[in-house]
Amino acid sequence: MNDDPLPFEHSRRLTGSNLYFDAPGAVLETTGIEVDDALIAGWQARATRGRTHLGWHESAAAIHAARQPIATVVARRHREGAALAIAAPVDQLYTATELNEWALVATLCARDPGRRAVLEAALVQAAADAVAPPALPPVIDETAALDRLARLAALESRPHLRAAIARAVSSGLAVLLDDEGVSFGEGCGHATYRVGALPRFEDVAWEALRNMPVALVTGSNGKTTTVRLLAACAGAQGWRTAYNCTDGVFLDGQQLASGDFSGPMGACAVLREPRAHAAIIEAARGGILRRGLAVGRADTAIVTNVSPDHLGSYGIDDLDGMAAVKLVVTRAVGPRGLAVLNADDPTLVRAAPACEAPIGWFARDWDAPLLRAHRERGGATSGVRTGHLIATYRGAEHDLGAVAGLPLAISGLAAYNIANLAAASLAALALGIGRAVIAQVFARFGSSAADNPGRLMRFDLDGVQVIVDFAHNPDGLRGVLAIARSLAERGRLMLLLGQAGDRGDADIEALAAAAAAARPDVVVLKEMAAYLRGREPGEIPTILRRALTAGGLDAAQLLDRDSELEAARTVLGLARPGDVLLLLVHGYVARGEVVSLIGRMRAAGWRAGDAVPA
Repeated sequence: MNDDPLPFEHSRRLTGSNLYFDAPGAVLETTGIEVDDALIAGWQARATRGRTHLGWHESAAAIHAARQPIATVVARRHREGAALAIAAPVDQLYTATELNEWALVATLCARDPGRRAVLEAALVQAAADAVAPPALPPVIDETAALDRLARLAALESRPHLRAAIARAVSSGLAVLLDDEGVSFGEGCGHATYRVGALPRFEDVAWEALRNMPVALVTGSNGKTTTVRLLAACAGAQGWRTAYNCTDGVFLDGQQLASGDFSGPMGACAVLREPRAHAAIIEAARGGILRRGLAVGRADTAIVTNVSPDHLGSYGIDDLDGMAAVKLVVTRAVGPRGLAVLNADDPTLVRAAPACEAPIGWFARDWDAPLLRAHRERGGATSGVRTGHLIATYRGAEHDLGAVAGLPLAISGLAAYNIANLAAASLAALALGIGRAVIAQVFARFGSSAADNPGRLMRFDLDGVQVIVDFAHNPDGLRGVLAIARSLAERGRLMLLLGQAGDRGDADIEALAAAAAAARPDVVVLKEMAAYLRGREPGEIPTILRRALTAGGLDAAQLLDRDSELEAARTVLGLARPGDVLLLLVHGYVARGEVVSLIGRMRAAGWRAGDAVPA
């Protein structure tokens, strides 16, 4: 056993549906200790006895309006150890974290009594480090520990909150609970209250509260593009639409907050936007794993795809595990909604039986066997037939236009954007958006760089074609490189490449291998100081350089620069007529600087070979 006195990461509260069950609760991850069947069994048994002692026997519906019975104590083994999740009432989540930590430490003490003092110190330290340190210090002996947990539960208990949630759920109203408070209803039809200051039932204007059309979007690639596409459709339908993504929070295209808001905070901001009549929510993997799904109700949910990005984080070791995380969004979809899944993704096809919501399948080929079989059963599908994007939904067939005429598809070259269009078509129909509106939006979306900032933005600088994109994993990079290579018929392909430090060496090397396979003529490696995330300066470019040369590129083709902007300036400065420049820019501020630079160059009549303006 490792001598590290803290054998676990701090417990995390799960405020909604999560990888383990369709309910709130708490999850604990082991770290640096040996995990075997006996440890898991003891940990689960103590957690179960704790739930029983605390009276958490109520049905899943009473816990969180779950539609199906749930397992209330779930263990999950992975390569680095194990995690245990405990379902708990919404007003007992801090107590659930304390129960989970005690159950693990008590089990470790039983396995190795000689380490009791060290383990007890770790338990005390974890309690002291908690976001809301408990007033009662932890103990290990079971009788005393369960008595302490009961007193903590009594202090945390909010029976009025539980009753208010039950009242809202019985009325069909969405409920949103986080550190800021509890909301009933959504958007312009919501009300939010501090948990400790809930009004009396009769003082809540229940009749004024209502839900709004809500779509969830997740996946490894294409999330933000699909969110923006759906938001454009909702806006064209005449709805004031709020959405969140990796760039911020927006209302009718106007930015309300900047930064990465693809997690629970962004979802809450969108659902509590008082001017919104519809919501499109990007739900990234990290937020689902850290806190669970913030959204309890949606009309539709899209899973664009699953790729080996971020494997090894939070105990997700393989694509099947990643698919299980992504499919959490479908739990928010009711029996009259639609879960939109990618039929071209074998991992999602394999995982689909776990989805309880009605499924709509999309694929590049409308006649794919899975789509044909699904249509025969009356299911929703979308794909390309004889050059047109065709969607079937509730027995009706909708022609959404010739793919060659859809700007986002770039004359059919952007296969991944054709998939995004197909997915968005089904979700838009499920939201209640009209066919003519969807076709109209698809016919124009992507014609302006402002439609989809940072994603496949195209500029022509006097015959030099420039693409600014966000591709950050091998699958995404291969997709945009295929487009760039197709466009580089008469000139060179030049690439700006970098990666954030939270990826493993193997992931960074895989990104470089995808780049090398496209045989770029020049690669400029960038340092991203704001995204080192524990790495040393120069470490990531060094890994990329080594992998690129292993992939067949010559050292003379590789250049290094200290920032994204300087790397972009270097690529632009090396351009010749007919070249295609692929600028992978990941920082939000850096992207604005690069796009501004390109704008100034165009305004000044810049030509290849001219100096790049400061």
